[in-house]
Amino acid sequence: MNEEQRNAMASGRGFIAALDQSGGSTPKALKLYGIEQDSYDDDEQMFNLIHEMRSRLITSPSFTCDKVIATILFEQTMDRTINGEDSAAFLWKQKHIVPFVKVDQGLADAENGVQLMKEMTKLDGLLQRAVGKGIFGTKMRSFIQEPNQTGINAIVAQQFEYADKIAAAGLMPIIEPEVSIKSPDKPEADGLLVAAISAKLDELPGDRQVMLKLTLPDEDNLYAPLIDHPRVLRVVALSGGYSLTESCEILARNHGLIASFSRALTEGLTAQRSDAEFDEKLGSNIDQIYAASIT
Repeated sequence: MNEEQRNAMASGRGFIAALDQSGGSTPKALKLYGIEQDSYDDDEQMFNLIHEMRSRLITSPSFTCDKVIATILFEQTMDRTINGEDSAAFLWKQKHIVPFVKVDQGLADAENGVQLMKEMTKLDGLLQRAVGKGIFGTKMRSFIQEPNQTGINAIVAQQFEYADKIAAAGLMPIIEPEVSIKSPDKPEADGLLVAAISAKLDELPGDRQVMLKLTLPDEDNLYAPLIDHPRVLRVVALSGGYSLTESCEILARNHGLIASFSRALTEGLTAQRSDAEFDEKLGSNIDQIYAASIT
């Protein structure tokens, strides 16, 4: 593991940019970017367009390591180039931004109020490629719809099981058990999740750390015990459907929690904006998220 990247991730001031929309969420991301579905004929064209959007973000003058510590890439983005250089290498060498890659293969059907991750049949090969391309860590997402103890325990067990394999490959796992902001009792779900994660963290060997990506909590500073846990490198928050303003207001009330936003980061950014307008809006979004992440 790259120690310079680890140090940047452990103590850097700023946030993580989540640019890892997968095939299922790409049409919505493109629509928000101002590109309708009738603008492309197939998946290849769709993925080319989303890569152009991500490249525009990453190469923007506003997108710098002063405020963006790391970026989570989609697997296809990792396998592509930015300005003629491997995406991960461009991020680290040209921007000094730590690269991560999304490794899960989507969600299974709902059971016990949650959606586990589908079996990761490509994980071993993906981890080898990621290491070869200079990726620092990975991200994998589960989804919690209801405060169901059985379901939440199953999600956390699965996340930590895969985290062991990822750590064994020399990469830093980001564990992301997202709680729906539409959950019928989100505070209860948040509390059950914190307890389940804490128990698993206590079981980790002394030389192991993970990162956590969690939904912004309803109770301020709920994640403080996780942020302070010696087995946790960093705790980051997803926006989960909240607007940029709402996300930043909640984030700013949670000491030590930093952002890892996707939709909130790209809010208001469209293909139709000129480069100057695009950079100005992106810079404004970044400033807002940065300010909330360092409070």
